[in-house]
Amino acid sequence: MMFLNIFKAIIEIDFFRNAIIAAIIIGVISPLVGTVVVIRRLSNIADTLSHFSLAGVVIGVFLAKILVPILKISIDPIFMGIIFSIGGTFLIEKIRNFYRNYKELSMAIIISLGVSLTGLFISITDGITTSFTTALLFGSILAVSLTDLILVLFFAICIFVFIVFYYRQIITLCFDETYARISGINVKRLQLAITIVLALTISIFIELVGVLLISTLLIIPVASSILIGKSFKNTIVISIIISMFSILVGFTASYYFLWPLGSTIALVNIILLFIIFFTLKIRDIRYKTKKK
Repeated sequence: MMFLNIFKAIIEIDFFRNAIIAAIIIGVISPLVGTVVVIRRLSNIADTLSHFSLAGVVIGVFLAKILVPILKISIDPIFMGIIFSIGGTFLIEKIRNFYRNYKELSMAIIISLGVSLTGLFISITDGITTSFTTALLFGSILAVSLTDLILVLFFAICIFVFIVFYYRQIITLCFDETYARISGINVKRLQLAITIVLALTISIFIELVGVLLISTLLIIPVASSILIGKSFKNTIVISIIISMFSILVGFTASYYFLWPLGSTIALVNIILLFIIFFTLKIRDIRYKTKKK
């Protein structure tokens, strides 16, 4: 009966249908990108780019309010977020050249710049409400329009095609960078392409799940699947299953308890991770007991 009501809502209510389709897209694409990000040890970059992308969105709102009345030019804040997110990848690489022995400093610098710009432009832009700020931080997936959905689907297909097309090169790069260089793979270009794909993923999902939850949906399903997966492909499949299960449970809980959807899905992901921790710990204790 519970799932029947949800299914009925999906069929009859447009915004609910758009939200579930967007969530399914997120559930598939996030683990695909997240697996590469985790194995390449780029988890911190996801957080950095999401905060820098937020600055782009807020600046986009600021420019839209100035340029539309004067020049009659329309600016999409999400498009500005994409520009900032991709630009952030190049900034990180440039700053890294100044800190060859402390490369992680580049991410701290960019995230500080992003947070500073966000705070500044929120304060000087008229019309930015508390609900708008909350939506940026935690997402508003139930507010997804058909246009947003088409845009998300387009970028998701592009990301999926990239990962499938360069699958072998990505695996080689992830597990043995030296061999990747010897085998003729342009490591620098492929690494930059992966980071740009990550930037695109963050930018198109920022409106759906918010800045604070993007890393959770990218990283946590992969963190869970790494503990039980036996291979790279196996890890991807398990992380997608975990992600989709979290979305199903998150939607159900959100529908019946009126909880914020993005936060609920993220929380389910975290709970599943701790269940896996607990299960593996119990298994280890039993194994050690039998061995004695």
